[in-house]
Amino acid sequence: MPSLSDMNTDDVTKLADIAAAEQTHDAHVTNVETRPAFFEWLCRMGDTTLILGQRLSEWCGHGPALEEDIALTNTALDLIGHTQLWLGLAGEVENEGRSADQLAFLRDALKFRNVLLVEVPNGDMGVTTMRQFLFDAFHYELLQRLTESTSPRVAEIAAKALKEVSYHVERSTDLVVRLGDGTPESHDRMQQALDILWSYTGDMFVSDGVDATMAEAGIAPSPDTLREAWLARVEDVLDEATLNVPDNASCIPAARPANTRSIWATSCPICSFCSAPIRAPAGSRWRGAV
Repeated sequence: MPSLSDMNTDDVTKLADIAAAEQTHDAHVTNVETRPAFFEWLCRMGDTTLILGQRLSEWCGHGPALEEDIALTNTALDLIGHTQLWLGLAGEVENEGRSADQLAFLRDALKFRNVLLVEVPNGDMGVTTMRQFLFDAFHYELLQRLTESTSPRVAEIAAKALKEVSYHVERSTDLVVRLGDGTPESHDRMQQALDILWSYTGDMFVSDGVDATMAEAGIAPSPDTLREAWLARVEDVLDEATLNVPDNASCIPAARPANTRSIWATSCPICSFCSAPIRAPAGSRWRGAV
């Protein structure tokens, strides 16, 4: 064991510097001024990936082909993994002892803050594929910007998620082009899916007071700044897929009140179903269990 004389001042100073650096590392997590908005924003991120992950998981065992069944399930798992990271950080920011699981499954459905697009029911494979592409294009642009966040924790999560989402958008882009520029039936189904889903996309780019706080702190970009890059990518892909882009005005909703976010009723059944096991009374058993 070293003596006190061996523990020189330089070593102590280095330890103090490391401790200070760690505190700076979590500065946004403990900032009481931005905490409410930061928590709300993190829940939006986690809720969006959670709901879409649950939607995609509904295809497990029901895909049109084994390859697609596996791909959809893997994408769902990726998104649930992102949810764990976002809601885990949300629990730290909230500082009330709630875990990612508790935030995901013990909140009332009306408190979920996901974007509307991900709630749309799967429909046929055309709807699922188009929904995934429209979201992937947005998700990719958002994560790219988040890798430059002033919050190291957010930047770290974004960098990890971006690796997986890069594959997601590549895959969904390929499918949209193949199906859109495929047979007459596949083309018609993809056009119908696009017409159904387009009006939901505007919600992804509506900014409110929470977004303004996040942008001012440098934690996250304002959603409205992502639309131009998203639209450019989407229009290029749809053109290659020989699909007609709906009227742009039809996807721009009215601005929501400050510090609020739209709630869509279709998320309620999903949230209720997913939270049923964890909400079950202690001692409950699966039906048929001995």
